Amino acid sequence: QVQLVESGGGLVQVGGSLRLSCASSGLLFSEYAMAWFRQAPGKEREFAAAITWNAVGTVYAKSVKGRFTISRDNAKNTVYLQMNSLRPEDTAVYYCAAHKYGLGSQTISDYEQLGQGTQVTVSS
Repeated sequence: QVQLVESGGGLVQVGGSLRLSCASSGLLFSEYAMAWFRQAPGKEREFAAAITWNAVGTVYAKSVKGRFTISRDNAKNTVYLQMNSLRPEDTAVYYCAAHKYGLGSQTISDYEQLGQGTQVTVSS
């Protein structure tokens, strides 16, 4: 059974930082591209960042580029999202997703697995 479990969310002030983690099990992690999507209240889920299965490439949404960094540790079967300079508009539930041999698609339907999400709230 495949599981993606996010952690690290919470309440942070504007300008602060958080590091999200997504631990995977039940899949050969090194074969999967990993991504973070987010969904704000009343809005559609949107792409935030992705890293290829072989970790040679990363992709970022314009709204987070320069502030967020996605990385992976294949030995720990974990993907991370370092979020700096947080803004109120970053408030959302953050989901990690997995796509076998993916190259960093920004389309959530390309991802076979999705986690349950972790809440990030940025207060002004």
